[in-house]
Amino acid sequence: MKLHSYVVARDYGFAPNPFCSFCTLATCKPRIRKTAGLGDWIVGIGSKTRGRGDHIVYAMRVTEILTFDQYWNDPRFKEKKPNLRGSKKQAFGDNIYHRDSARRWCQVDSHHSHPDGSPNPRNIANDTKTTDRVLISDDFIYWGGRGPRIPKSFRSQVCIGIGHKNKFPETFVREFVKWLRSLGDKGYCGAPLDWKRSP
Repeated sequence: MKLHSYVVARDYGFAPNPFCSFCTLATCKPRIRKTAGLGDWIVGIGSKTRGRGDHIVYAMRVTEILTFDQYWNDPRFKEKKPNLRGSKKQAFGDNIYHRDSARRWCQVDSHHSHPDGSPNPRNIANDTKTTDRVLISDDFIYWGGRGPRIPKSFRSQVCIGIGHKNKFPETFVREFVKWLRSLGDKGYCGAPLDWKRSP
């Protein structure tokens, strides 16, 4: 069991997407999506620029890993396909990639597309070039903009700047997970911080 921590610079409920009974990481963070394994924990820390640098945004234990095509075609995740004319939860759906008959990537109109709805090649490359993996969890806690403060004993280890960190001692990982479990929270617990700023 590994722990992967990083800063959630933009918290719109898109990456991660904590809705419809599953927390999913289907876009952004390609290095984490490439290396994380079943049973690993992904932990998102708040942004210092938003005054949330010592608070946790979410934690998910990876319980399933799918390819983009598997994710796109799985009926369990149909509601995670974006609808920009729907609710905020629907607008920030992360089920946005699949391949066409020529094995080219298709990106649907979404938070990662251009404003006019056309595909954004830069985001397509970042999301798909190095890994064809979607991390899925049915064992997660998502606090969004109201996550608890991380205890001082953990803070200097998991709170970082750019990039991510995953080389933690086993004892540290066990103690951190024990703290997460002790909070007693499960599933979706609060709205994304940046919903206050979104249209």
